[in-house]
Formats: sequence, C-alpha cells, structure tokens
Amino acid sequence: MLNQIRLFFDEHIKLPAPEETSAEQLQIASAALLLEMVTMDDKIEAIEQEAVSSLVQQRFSLTPEQASTLSEMAEQQRKESVDYYQFTSLINKSYNLDQKIELIESLREIAFVDGDLDMHEEYLVRKIADLLYVPHA
Repeated sequence: MLNQIRLFFDEHIKLPAPEETSAEQLQIASAALLLEMVTMDDKIEAIEQEAVSSLVQQRFSLTPEQASTLSEMAEQQRKESVDYYQFTSLINKSYNLDQKIELIESLREIAFVDGDLDMHEEYLVRKIADLLYVPHA
C-alpha cells in the first residue's frame, strides 16, 4: 500500500530538479555587477565602460564582440533587477572564495579607474562583498 502511494506521488507530484547555473548566467551576473559600479557615481564615463569591457574580455576569455553582447545582456538584466540578490545568489552558488575576491577586486578597479572613489561606489563594493560573504580585510 505504501509503495502504491509513493508511486502515485512520484508520478504525479514531482518536484522540479534544482536548476543548474550555466557559465553564461554567471558571466551575466558578474558583468551586471560591474556595470552597476559604472552607474553608482551618476557619471557614466567612457574610461569606466572601457574598463568593464576589458575586464569582461579578460575574465571570461571572450572576443570583443562576445564581450559586447554579454555586456548588452548584462545591462538589460541590471536595468530590470530590483536588487542585487539575483546576481549574488548565482555567484554564491558557483564561485569559490578566491573567485568572489577576484570579483570584488574588479569592482574596486572599476571604482578607481576614473581616479575618484565616490562614497556610493565604496558602498557598493562593501554591499556586494557582504552579499558574497567576502570579509572586508
């Protein structure tokens, strides 16, 4: 009797399998956070955008065209998001501590590329570090 009940539930009420995080989703999540840094000081400068493009190309071994496409998709996701959770949760599931630290260092690099660290940029670095469970030290 128990086997019949279990069989019924297995056939009719199956829980979906946990969703795998693709490399593309992780790339978009990382790029979206980098692009968010560009907008934090309310001055979108070409040097910051070039730095993001360069970081995306190097970090993910992409061609300039692939990096441009990835940045466009990440920008769309960034504009549609209401918080950072959708990005940081993907990163937390898949990145190890060293990869997370590398992302935080990339965020800092973008923040400093224009020679001025705005308080909003510093806030974002600390916020993302907290969400990724990266110690501030």
